[in-house]
Amino acid sequence: MTSAATLEKPQVPSLDKAQAFAAKKHRLFIGGQWVDPLEGKSFASHNPATGAKHADIAEASAADVDRAVAAARAAMDNPEWSEMKPSRRARLINLLADALEANIDEFAALETLDNGMPVRDAKFFHIPHAIESLRYNAGWATKLNGETIALSGMGTWHAYTLREPVGVVAQIVPWNAPLAMACAKIGPALAAGCAVILKPAEETSLTALRLAHLIEEIGFPAGVFNLLTGFGEPAGEALTAHPGVDKVTFTGSTEVGRLILRAAAGNFKRVTLELGGKTPVIVLPDADPLKAIEGAARAIFTNAGQVCNAGSRLFVHERHFDQVVEGVGKIAEAMKLGSGFDADTAMGPVISQTQRDRVRGYVESGVSQGATLHAGGREIDGEGFFVAPAVLTGTSADMAVRREEIFGPVLCAMSFADQDLDRIAADANTSDYGLGAVVWTNDLSAAHKLARKLKAGTVRVNGGGLDPALPFGGFKQSGWGRENGREGIDAYTEVKSVAMAL
Repeated sequence: MTSAATLEKPQVPSLDKAQAFAAKKHRLFIGGQWVDPLEGKSFASHNPATGAKHADIAEASAADVDRAVAAARAAMDNPEWSEMKPSRRARLINLLADALEANIDEFAALETLDNGMPVRDAKFFHIPHAIESLRYNAGWATKLNGETIALSGMGTWHAYTLREPVGVVAQIVPWNAPLAMACAKIGPALAAGCAVILKPAEETSLTALRLAHLIEEIGFPAGVFNLLTGFGEPAGEALTAHPGVDKVTFTGSTEVGRLILRAAAGNFKRVTLELGGKTPVIVLPDADPLKAIEGAARAIFTNAGQVCNAGSRLFVHERHFDQVVEGVGKIAEAMKLGSGFDADTAMGPVISQTQRDRVRGYVESGVSQGATLHAGGREIDGEGFFVAPAVLTGTSADMAVRREEIFGPVLCAMSFADQDLDRIAADANTSDYGLGAVVWTNDLSAAHKLARKLKAGTVRVNGGGLDPALPFGGFKQSGWGRENGREGIDAYTEVKSVAMAL
């Protein structure tokens, strides 16, 4: 997929249509119908670039969760869905992808209005990734096969396995890539024949709401897709603990992941968790420093650093350390912060005042403990939740700024003196997280050896991005299970063994 950074300045999609949709009355989508929340509550949604309110969103309660679960269970029992041919499921998912593509400008504008990201990133990366996720997973609907198995016991047997949908799935998605994350979960669940209850982050509900309208127009059977907008408590909490939910998939913080595990224990729900990260970026002595500079900056400053796989720890061989740090620092200093609808904007705001204070607090903490603010970190005054990118040197492994996930544009840079791959990997692995790692080198042998030593779910060499075909997930406290690829859709199925005496 083409990086937005390599594209010419695009024509900014019109904001009028997005604002008109945001201003509408928003309800919950349950059982194929738009319904008001039972408690009649709503909450305000704000544009992070201005702090101004742009929508009132329906707030689901625990009672609304009960309604959604009942609708989803009814859909699983309805032959219209449970007996639908796989090719028909694939057709419906592809129709959704087509409809999303036909409305790409509106979705891009809605994503930028809600999240603050540059609209070119929304239009040329986030929404296309959502579309491709749907199309990729639609293809799996006709390929979920079991296998015949030769048994060694006494007698003559015909034995085989079946893959069946796990059932009702609660899907909880974050605010940093709202639509892309939602479609990456919706696609495989529907392809496998599950019924979905989606809860978007309360900060970014608009694209999920617009997507639900497309699903309604396409004509998915009632209850196959349900949308609950609202807060983690009570809606998310009720979803994860509900005995009528068979699986929970969550992308977000490690702290919330622990709460979900406890809640899921009641009926032993299947759980997939894609959690935090503290991704190391490693620049070996033979690497092209100019490419490494661009790649390291992109890894931490994209989406204002609000990426679970953000390259927030930079390890550079001493041969290139000064050049790489200086280069990344210049990029940080030159980045134009502003509204995502300004074609010149390089970085939008973080999602909220709380997140802005959190990011600033980490930088201030690092400096107070002896780190050097090599570049950026300047105060941004005025409206909106803007944080200047920062590059820190002289950190130590015990500093929170280097140890904890910040979810902001803050980079800690360290040097190493030799090419002892075991030592490099050990330093990179000194983290509670293991979501991803990036290596810059032209030495194929070193690249393969280091990839084996790094404790991370994804290792990217000399750049590269994510793809719906590539399994994604983490080691250690970065989560359980995998999304995307064959592993991703298998996670929405149960395997049944059948043995028949002949």
